[in-house]
Amino acid sequence: MRPAVDDFSFSVFPNENFLDLRLYQYGWEQCAPLHSFGPFVRNHFLFHYVISGQGHLDSTGQDGVTRGYELQADQGFLICPGQVNTYWASKSNPWKYAWLEFDGLRVAEYLNRAGLGLSQPVYQPQTPVQGHPVRDTILYIASHSNASTLHLIGHLCLFLDGLIQSSATRREHHSGQLKDFYIQEAVTYMEENYQRELSVEEIADVCKLNRSYFSKLFKESMGCPPQEFLIRLRLSKAAEQMKTTGASIGDISIRCGYPNQLHFSRAFKKRYGVSPREWRTQNKY
Repeated sequence: MRPAVDDFSFSVFPNENFLDLRLYQYGWEQCAPLHSFGPFVRNHFLFHYVISGQGHLDSTGQDGVTRGYELQADQGFLICPGQVNTYWASKSNPWKYAWLEFDGLRVAEYLNRAGLGLSQPVYQPQTPVQGHPVRDTILYIASHSNASTLHLIGHLCLFLDGLIQSSATRREHHSGQLKDFYIQEAVTYMEENYQRELSVEEIADVCKLNRSYFSKLFKESMGCPPQEFLIRLRLSKAAEQMKTTGASIGDISIRCGYPNQLHFSRAFKKRYGVSPREWRTQNKY
């Protein structure tokens, strides 16, 4: 008699620390001819998907040079935090677009995987049809503003995944490589030690890498330098504590690696667009 054979499936979920996604605003608009916005600077990432029509984007790159881009249906454009930009609709064929404003600790990394950033603001799907799930997910979020936070964040995840999978400028991400081990070691160390003074040299030493090589590796993988990631981590932890605890802002500032509350307030406002006190009032449970 043959022994019974179990039928099962087993997988290990990859360790994606710091998902930490946030939505700020979303919607769609059929623009009037030559309707414009800017010049303006955003505090968070803002992505527009062009549903129909045409328009123009002026975007200042990492080198400080402003470049112009003509856009049409089934393309999109990204605006990064702190980036000067202006965009306007065509006079003869004004665009209709849908947008999401969002942020999070690993958002820069995900956008980097899609090949998008300061130097490449234009999203081009591999084929127009492949871009439609991106469009439809934005429109779904825009039409379900009364849905639960978890529901909307789930669809933000679908949007980011669709953006990566469909982008013509997508960068292949090969997990399981040695560099992934180094980056995970660095991220884990930062999470465990963000409360105190922490230098890039110390983090690189933990990974047994020299500072310059480590910084290059980290930026390639995470989409931002290690110093910037550490700032985002500290401010994200501070925001979480302001939302869920009754601790004073001064105490939270110290707990999150900012012994000087003034420096903390300036960094927080630069990241979130409002002071810590205003943010707490708006987001307190």
